[in-house]
Amino acid sequence: MLYRDSGVDIEKGEEAVKRIKSLVERTLSSRVIKGVGPFSSLYDLGKEVIVASADGIGTKILVAIKAKRYKNLGKDIVNHCVNDILTCGARPLFFLDYFATGRLDVSVLEEIISGMSEACLENECSLVGGETAEMPGFYPEGIFDVVGFIVGVVEKDKIMDGRDIKPGDKIYGLSSSGLHTNGYSLARKVFFEKLGWDVERFIPELGKTLADALLEPHLSYYPVLKDKLDKIKGLAHITGGGFEGNIKRILPPQCDAVIDAKSWEVPPLFRLIQHHGDVPADEMYRVFNMGIGMVMISDKELPFPVIGEIEKGEGRVRIENIS
Repeated sequence: MLYRDSGVDIEKGEEAVKRIKSLVERTLSSRVIKGVGPFSSLYDLGKEVIVASADGIGTKILVAIKAKRYKNLGKDIVNHCVNDILTCGARPLFFLDYFATGRLDVSVLEEIISGMSEACLENECSLVGGETAEMPGFYPEGIFDVVGFIVGVVEKDKIMDGRDIKPGDKIYGLSSSGLHTNGYSLARKVFFEKLGWDVERFIPELGKTLADALLEPHLSYYPVLKDKLDKIKGLAHITGGGFEGNIKRILPPQCDAVIDAKSWEVPPLFRLIQHHGDVPADEMYRVFNMGIGMVMISDKELPFPVIGEIEKGEGRVRIENIS
């Protein structure tokens, strides 16, 4: 089973970005440092630079609806967005949300906003507003979507963009809490469609129910990394596109990132998806984070596991010892 078998085509998404890039770039003023492509967009205000990003939770929402648990969705979207601007070295300032549904269930919205509020407090970020859209006839009964928008700031001379990455630098990895917010279309197809498992089924290999495993909130790495950014040359948030799709965003053209897949233990949840879905190993590493949610590149000693090294190359990402 491949990701596209679940309805998600990564190549088509990449093609869409290529086709709209010129339309976006013609709107950019001279103050825009980075537009389409990086994890975040940067806007020059002089000494400081505004860093902004937007994202969604994806079909993890459908798992939450099955389980009737919504609070962690609020944490998911805030933490995902915080991680994206963190890759530039930015600290979050404020967050806004967009909640769209066919018929508003106030208790569901309140639960999601409760999660957002907690995550904003943990990330030293203000939840300043948003939009709630009720669109009967557009969304099926009981279905909704959540999108987040974040704005942060970084001093201009402290922007992290990977330009100083060199061969010999170490690649460090920070563990994820699970799937985070990517790959759920494939996971749902394996667990719910192919296997027919109930969302509250207890999974011995996981030591918890399927709902508990799949709804584990996306981790924020800001609290862990905010005081170590001066020792890091580049950060890659491992989301859609896996290691290759995200690490290559920060690689200089003369460097390759070589990841050793044997350097960490892949969590059981990913192994279950791979086994029961008969998903090729290389597809797993292209779709999922495989237990590593954030990658750091540095020539300094950091208190995190080393999962690879930078070598001389052509801006590519290679994953060795995949199983």
